[in-house]
Amino acid sequence: MLPNVISKTIVLEDGREIIIETGALAKQADGAVVVRMGKAMLLATVVSKKEAGEGVDFLPMSVDYQEKFAASGKIPGGFLKREGRLSDYEILISRIVDRAIRPIFPDDYHADTQIGITLMSADSEVLPDCLAGLAASAALAVSDIPFNGPISEVRVGKINGKLLINPTPAQLETASLEFIVAGSEEYILMVEGEANEISEDEMVEALQFAHEEIKKHCKIQKELTIAVGKEKKREYNHEKSDTALYEKMHAELYGKCYEVVARLIANKSERYDLIKAVKEEFVASLGEGHGFEASLIGPYFSKIHKEAARNLTLNEKKRLDGRRLDEIRPIWSVIDYLPSAHGSAVFTRGETQSVTTCTLGTKMDEQMIDGAMISGYNKFYLHYNFPGFSTGEVKPNRGVGRREVGHGNLAMRALKKVLPSGDENPYTIRIVSDILESNGSSSMATVCAGSLALMDAGIQIKAPVTGIAMGMISDAKTGKYSILSDILGDEDHLGDMDFKVTGTEKGITACQMDLKVEGLDYSVLKEALYQAKDGRLHIMNEIKKTISAPKPDLKPHTPRSFMMSIPKELIGAVIGPGGKVIQEIQKDTGATIIIEEKDNMGKINIFSNNQESMNAAISRIRAIVAMPEIGETYTGKVKNIMPFGAFVEFMPGKDGLLHISEIKWERLENMEGVLEPGEEIMVKLIDVDKKTGKFKLSRKVLLPKPEKSDKND
Repeated sequence: MLPNVISKTIVLEDGREIIIETGALAKQADGAVVVRMGKAMLLATVVSKKEAGEGVDFLPMSVDYQEKFAASGKIPGGFLKREGRLSDYEILISRIVDRAIRPIFPDDYHADTQIGITLMSADSEVLPDCLAGLAASAALAVSDIPFNGPISEVRVGKINGKLLINPTPAQLETASLEFIVAGSEEYILMVEGEANEISEDEMVEALQFAHEEIKKHCKIQKELTIAVGKEKKREYNHEKSDTALYEKMHAELYGKCYEVVARLIANKSERYDLIKAVKEEFVASLGEGHGFEASLIGPYFSKIHKEAARNLTLNEKKRLDGRRLDEIRPIWSVIDYLPSAHGSAVFTRGETQSVTTCTLGTKMDEQMIDGAMISGYNKFYLHYNFPGFSTGEVKPNRGVGRREVGHGNLAMRALKKVLPSGDENPYTIRIVSDILESNGSSSMATVCAGSLALMDAGIQIKAPVTGIAMGMISDAKTGKYSILSDILGDEDHLGDMDFKVTGTEKGITACQMDLKVEGLDYSVLKEALYQAKDGRLHIMNEIKKTISAPKPDLKPHTPRSFMMSIPKELIGAVIGPGGKVIQEIQKDTGATIIIEEKDNMGKINIFSNNQESMNAAISRIRAIVAMPEIGETYTGKVKNIMPFGAFVEFMPGKDGLLHISEIKWERLENMEGVLEPGEEIMVKLIDVDKKTGKFKLSRKVLLPKPEKSDKND
């Protein structure tokens, strides 16, 4: 029995329980809880410094989710045999928690904060990612760290037409939609997920269903806070203030900032230079020894600039670059841009540009996944790259960041819904999006460019997918709001919502939403979704001007694939002892051959850039797996000479006995000088031993039978 444990229980609609415990583990952290569901156990801890760092005007928070291999009874692979850097899967869960937790901290809280969530015990029937946000919030709830929570996260899935909370992995295999939804008692904070071309109304229904469950979780956490006596949070003062400076700056600069943003300049560099000049002119006007807190000039100016830009949109329904609220930036695209790639496309929308490639590989190119919870192989993956030059910055290239992992995953989810399935797609597919320019919505440009590259490569996708990033600027006091289609980078920074939606003409395939404002009404959310639909369809019409359907064939230099099935008992014959047979076929023909047992059959996939090479490999394999037929004639090769006859290979991998009595019509006393090893002869299969399966051959039946001589001669 664990000492001093305080626990609360959440009961799901189907009777499953989520138990939150605190008081036994990690007591030196500011807050620590264990969240249990079935056999799954997550330990969440949070620690925050008492004071903010010098000059820090933001929340320096890190969220790390990690799965211990021991949680599922596994030992890590690799040389070190220990948990290493976070996998992409762990990074994605860390990002989901971060995006849900970060907005609930007070705007003026700037102390270093670290949240750690560890999967300590796994359950094959419980997906831990839908518990991670709850665990992080509960750890904050039992601490004295200031936050405007609690919040929770749940997964909502639709299986056989019914919405379920935190469905099992088996149930998710047939789900028509699945979203991770985070929120507080009052409003939704974050959404991430995918769907099978669902309608906007269906998506809103799922979010409302998830939010009702989230409300229950928040109430339980409030009870937990009271039970541990942490209602009162620590006092802090992390921001300097200079009221006189702010009032002076607002009086002198708000009008100038408004004048600049009201010019409606499309080029972001030009806008930036004009705004920068306003700030520099003010700083120069102060002179030396002005007596104000100089470190506050930058933050105050940003606040004033943000207010001016937001008011322009709220009051005049104008945007920084002059577009209407629902207007999409100019689009141009091309395919087959890179002649040596299997598929390629350039997609440019405004000042955002992606060059994307599609590469087709074999089963040997599949991505191996080795995690505590998820293991196996992935035959479709998408990589997103965001170099510094895309925004005119100098940035060291030190590997992929969490943002790149997250954006790539969203685009991958959007596109995988339209890929051909099963045997219709024998290829491993890798999509790579390189962002060459960025001014907002680069992940959505990746989706559009990915669709184009897939169609250029000749992959028979069900339908093109496009994506759009929506934004919103709102004022809680007046109730005013403006929904923005295809947001700029500045509008993302200045706005209250970043809502990315992807889909085909039929419906939504993926979405990602982050809210920075309290209380998004569902009617506003539905309005944003339908405005996004109009934008997606507009972009769809634009890319269809470049290519409207997949090319009917692969490019000449793309590996061709041929699939065939054989009885599983013949797999060994094709592979040969130690792989000798299949290696010889690949060496002789130049083709790549993949064999696996599936559905109680042997599945053979042959890849080659050359049709002649492909045909040669097919012929060799067909010869091996062909079943000998009694009465058929074959060209055989003498393998071994024995006193009683010879063994002849009459089909690849199949030897039969040519008995001494079946070589000639004439009686032979011995085998000396009759046949030579390696000699090719015609033989006929005359019988197969029913017990042993051994083949009996004859040569003499193919020779003219001598006429019987007259007895009187």
